[in-house]
Amino acid sequence: MRNEIIMTERPSVGTKTIVLVHGGFVDGSGWEGVYNILRKDGYTVAIVQNPTISLANDVAATKRIIVSQKDPVILVGHSYGGAVITEAGNDPRVALDSASIFSIVTGRFRPTRSSKLPGPSPHR
Repeated sequence: MRNEIIMTERPSVGTKTIVLVHGGFVDGSGWEGVYNILRKDGYTVAIVQNPTISLANDVAATKRIIVSQKDPVILVGHSYGGAVITEAGNDPRVALDSASIFSIVTGRFRPTRSSKLPGPSPHR
């Protein structure tokens, strides 16, 4: 059984720049397939290579990528990357952030939605 997040509405944020943030037990290369699809569809895509030494260092690395983009960004995080984009997503250059995050407190995955996205929350 696949575990997927499904959005009931498609966000319209007016940006074509996407920043992908990997989880804690992998590196940025895990986003290669997604990167290729998005680039083919005309998006500008950056993959953050977090050092995974600390949350603060990973947020700093993500913010450096955000700042280097010339347009507002959509942040996408996988697993632990959700915690990273939650912290980095307060940057005014972030148009939208969305992830399925692994809660360090509860030890469970939970779907989230951006505070910048109106409408219903994602559901499983």
